[in-house]
Parts: sequence; C-alpha cells; structure tokens
Amino acid sequence: MKFIEDKNINEFIDDLKKTKKTIVFTNGCFDLVHAGHIDYLEKAKALGDVLIVGVNSDSSIRRIKGEKRPVVKEKYRLRLLEGIQSIDYVMLFEDNTPLSLIKRISPNILVKGADWKDKGVVGEDFVNTYGGRVELIELLPGISTSIVIENILKANK
Repeated sequence: MKFIEDKNINEFIDDLKKTKKTIVFTNGCFDLVHAGHIDYLEKAKALGDVLIVGVNSDSSIRRIKGEKRPVVKEKYRLRLLEGIQSIDYVMLFEDNTPLSLIKRISPNILVKGADWKDKGVVGEDFVNTYGGRVELIELLPGISTSIVIENILKANK
C-alpha cells in the first residue's frame, strides 16, 4: 500500500529519514492522469531515492479550480497514483497548498513543473532553510489536464 494516512505521517517520515535516502516531494491534483503526468513523475523520481506525492483532496480542488472539478474523485485518483511505478508513496492533503505537508515531510528535493518558475513554488523558502533544494521539471508540450478536458468537450459537441 503506497497511501500514507495523515495520522501516520510523522512516524512514517521519521522512519524514512533514518534510512538516509534522498526524499523527493511533489504535489498536484492529478485529475485525469495523462502522459505528461507520467513523464513528470518519472523525472521527479530520478532525482532521488523515494518519491512522495501529495494529492489535493476533492474539496481542495473545488476551492482552487471550481465546482465542476475534480472530474475524478480522490479515492480513484489515489488508487491510480498508487499504480504508477515511479511513485513510492501518496498522501492526501486538504489545504489549498501543500505547505503544511511539506513542513511535515521536509523533503531533500521539492519538485514542481517549470511552469511554476514565475509563480513562486510553495514551500521553496522553507526547503531552503535546511539545505534542501527546489527542482523545476520541463513539462511535455501540448498535454495537460485542461487540454484533455477541452478535447473531450470539443469531441462531444
């Protein structure tokens, strides 16, 4: 089981840090997972030993993206992510941003897509305080959840 429950995070992270492995963290909604997500997650995993993915809850996504999202409920998004080989662990978070989760994990490497370069990466300042680093990964061009949704809507007009 790759899903780590909130109540177990602190003990789990303490145990993981004892192994001295490089912990990589990223996050997202992962609504309608596509090839761009897989490419991004594989690149994130290649940066360290353990890849932990924070996943926005359904309520978090609704607050961020509107009432029509997510398209896929969190229990199914989590199950899908558990099946992706490059992901070691998944954790659900309720906040609009993953900052509190990042603070609990204190990853060695915080990863976001290069599209966040000018937006400011949530948690970057915190990660820098203890010598961690932020890595921005170039995304596959021409594919995103928004593009997939647009294509579905166009195909059904």
